Amino acid sequence: MSAPLLMVAATLLFSLMGVCVKLASSEYGPGEIVMYRGLVGMLALFVVSRMGGISLRTAVPAMHFWRSLSGVVALSLWFYAIGHLPLATAMTLNYMSSIWMALFLVGGAVLMGARHVDGRVIAVVLLGFLGVALVLRPTFDSSQAVYGLAGLCSGMLSAVAYLQVTALGRVGEPESRTVFYFSGGGALVGALTALVTEGGFHSHTLRGALLLLGVGVPATAAQLCMTRAYAIGRPLVNACLAYLGIVFSCVWGLLLFADPVAPIGWIGIVLILGAGLAATLLRARSTPPDSQHSVSES
Repeated sequence: MSAPLLMVAATLLFSLMGVCVKLASSEYGPGEIVMYRGLVGMLALFVVSRMGGISLRTAVPAMHFWRSLSGVVALSLWFYAIGHLPLATAMTLNYMSSIWMALFLVGGAVLMGARHVDGRVIAVVLLGFLGVALVLRPTFDSSQAVYGLAGLCSGMLSAVAYLQVTALGRVGEPESRTVFYFSGGGALVGALTALVTEGGFHSHTLRGALLLLGVGVPATAAQLCMTRAYAIGRPLVNACLAYLGIVFSCVWGLLLFADPVAPIGWIGIVLILGAGLAATLLRARSTPPDSQHSVSES
């Protein structure tokens, strides 16, 4: 399968994961969903690593710890937002990671004493946050403000996780090993969260068990598709196609949940899409090809 088709498959699978998260949220807390998603991912990546002859032993455990911590917190906040916001809104806020990356770029340049900051990067950041204001305006007018903030923070922490995934790639860590430890961190943190803040684990119904599988299996398959796409395709094309996840989520939200997204919210989604694509393009032009890596679900 070609890289573009693999990326389309990955974004579709991630959107299906979001659907299952939203449905499972009626029976499980976000910590418990993260735990089961991590367990499925660990099992799948263990099998894939063994089949590929890739050792799971690492020489940089501290780097995996910090990557897993930021990624798991981002994932937990994202699942929390999905459970309470329109699916399209929650997905869009998480996909703001490219815009946060642009903001980090500006902040880093200022801290390093740069006399000139690329005006295009500043414009992208401002456009992205204008989109956020439009997307969240109907949210913050209601009692759902905390859920919008959770979604916004999930996108920011996803950007931090991206930086850490890039660093792990530069020291030679294979993607399957990185995702394995991320999944393990998710299983551990999710279990602790469920025990401490959600009153423990829930009993399973057939519907609930199938939904949990519907979270873990598509997410893991999507990560594998995305990994393969970045291995054989063009990073910029792949990054742009990743935004199809928002489009798929909009469709699922309308068809399955009748999610109410106000007209001004749709304008905001379009602005965030445009800003994210522009940020991706600017980053691709300023980053050496051998240092571009994929982001796998936070």
